[in-house]
Amino acid sequence: MSTFPKWWAVPCALVLALASGVLRADDAADAAALHRAVAIEQARPPAPRFPRSAFLVDRMIDSVSLSPDGRSVAWLRVQGNQRSVWLQSTAGGTARQLLSRTEARQLYWSRDSRWLLLESPRQLFALAAVGQGGSGIVTALGGGERRELRAVDPLRDAAVVISEQVPAASPASARAWRLLRVDIHGKRSLLHEDADELAGFAFDPRGRLAFLERVEHEDLVIHRVDANGSLHEVLRCQRLQRCNLLPVTAPDGELLLRTDHGGNLLDLARLDALGTLHTLLTDPAGEADLDALLLDPVDGQPLIASWRSSTSAQRGLDTQTQQAVEAIARHFPQRDLDIQVGRGAQAAWLVGERGPTLQAGRWHLYEPSSGRFTPFLDDALVQQRSGKPLQPLPGAALARKIPLSWTASDGMRLHGFLLLPPGADPATLPLVVTPHGGPWNHDRPDYGSFGQFLVNRGYAVFQPQFRGSTGYGRDYVFAARGDFGDGRVQQDIVEGTRHLLAQGIGDAQRVGIAGASFGGYSTLLGVTFQPALFKVGVAIVPPADFGWDLRWVSRSNEALNLSRYIPFEAWLRTLSLDLGDPLTMARLHAQSPLANAARMRRPLLLIAGGEDHRVAIRGVLAYAAQLKLLERDVSLLVDDEAGHTNENPLAKEAMFYLTERLLHRHLGGVAAAPPDAAVREYLKKNLRLSGKDLRGE
Repeated sequence: MSTFPKWWAVPCALVLALASGVLRADDAADAAALHRAVAIEQARPPAPRFPRSAFLVDRMIDSVSLSPDGRSVAWLRVQGNQRSVWLQSTAGGTARQLLSRTEARQLYWSRDSRWLLLESPRQLFALAAVGQGGSGIVTALGGGERRELRAVDPLRDAAVVISEQVPAASPASARAWRLLRVDIHGKRSLLHEDADELAGFAFDPRGRLAFLERVEHEDLVIHRVDANGSLHEVLRCQRLQRCNLLPVTAPDGELLLRTDHGGNLLDLARLDALGTLHTLLTDPAGEADLDALLLDPVDGQPLIASWRSSTSAQRGLDTQTQQAVEAIARHFPQRDLDIQVGRGAQAAWLVGERGPTLQAGRWHLYEPSSGRFTPFLDDALVQQRSGKPLQPLPGAALARKIPLSWTASDGMRLHGFLLLPPGADPATLPLVVTPHGGPWNHDRPDYGSFGQFLVNRGYAVFQPQFRGSTGYGRDYVFAARGDFGDGRVQQDIVEGTRHLLAQGIGDAQRVGIAGASFGGYSTLLGVTFQPALFKVGVAIVPPADFGWDLRWVSRSNEALNLSRYIPFEAWLRTLSLDLGDPLTMARLHAQSPLANAARMRRPLLLIAGGEDHRVAIRGVLAYAAQLKLLERDVSLLVDDEAGHTNENPLAKEAMFYLTERLLHRHLGGVAAAPPDAAVREYLKKNLRLSGKDLRGE
């Protein structure tokens, strides 16, 4: 059991202090903070230019995991399409390969630290890490049963919890859903069977199923499970309220969950016996959703909370853990930390270190008793095309992500990131705006290859977190109100760009916009409706009519991946995007780039995939054809074999090259080095339209 005092013993004063947050800075303070950060970047030594291939790399280390007893670290080593499993003692020695080939994408430890569990799309496989336990398949995954690993059992030594859909016995009978405990040898124990899909569960400290969360129409409903297995509703989560159960209750049997029920931010809360929610932990800055909770590997209780929005922050949930977290944060300032805790008198902790200026991750061992840090594992990089080992780019040459905030014209406080070339005068730089995809997503304070590549080519890069973005609370998401045409969301991006220009950052005559998916759609909107601001656009897998594309996705299996438990159309309707409302659809179409193609007069590069299941290729082709008929300066690259993301190394380098060339011609950044023969051949095959600047490719 844990040797630390438990989080529930934290004095009420600490909980209240955390819940109170901090006062938001006013616009003047925001501007002052931005200028201080910009001055620091301007004082840094200029960075050399690196080849495109330096940004087109694969990481070789994945799914690094500390055993619960703190004695071993396991990871996946990735070399091309081949993955292997490695293990090393935290006491020292050399790493050893446990398995030379696996389809696994994720590693987990069993609670007793004896087994490694390898999750692939098809199965869960157990591999003995200690002793002569052998190995074997624990359970099949996926398939028609939609069988899914839900958790490593938090209270049983060698077991997991899975859910599955039971096929209907006949067309007239209803399907059923099961929650099961499966031991390491594949023995199954039924925990619950239900006519409704099961979204979550929680055990009491003795291992008995105590709570279930069911999908009931458009709601997530939490039920207490009594000794006879009967269900009693205790909390109903509606209108996309997030109610994520922790897998083990508090010692007194009360439910713990991450939720925004009745509030804005996603917080840690406790549901008492009377059905009343009590907030236990919220973002000290009062800004961000709770991103992750590290659970005690022995008893399943929460230990460390993490927030990742404008900045990355961690907090321990008891005094000793917080002291350790503070020591780690002091040792790795301004880093995004992944902390894993080992349990035992001399157990090591594992600290993963990432950040915008770290192209490759690093891992360190931490001894809480001595406060000593020991480097343990560094990520290895390989060039994507050649597979040759590559040294990470020096952090001093990469851009820091500067968090910034501004006030929209309607008074809403918005957030984003700014990346600047070290040592450059920000007022003279061309500026590229890169809206994120989703739109229900957000940029994070970590390394990104596309942004760093643009910065290295001499551009300032602005990453706006427009309303509708996740990570900043429920109100931030719902503030979009479905206005995803040439409306409020796009206005956030435009106003954020003008805010930076007003602060002396970027040359107003040399501003471009580039993005993928929804970011590509925003790019099309920018060059169509704001041509005085955006002089050039690069749109990757962009829907040309957002409403039409949502309808197309709603008729595919992709909808299940987007809305998870809630029916896709109901999910959209709650976000003010009613696919059945003619007025909503007519508005989105009337404001779409497709319906306003005649207004698009800026140079534009379109990149699409023939096997894209999120953005219909025929929509991109129809838009490109219309622009061509209008004699617009449009280029179109289509990779027939690519999906919504294209992992082909040649495709990535071609995209970087075309972007670099187009932006150089119109914004004045660094000229593109000529592509090699393989990239030229790829372009010859896939570049279907060549605008004025790309003719001859």
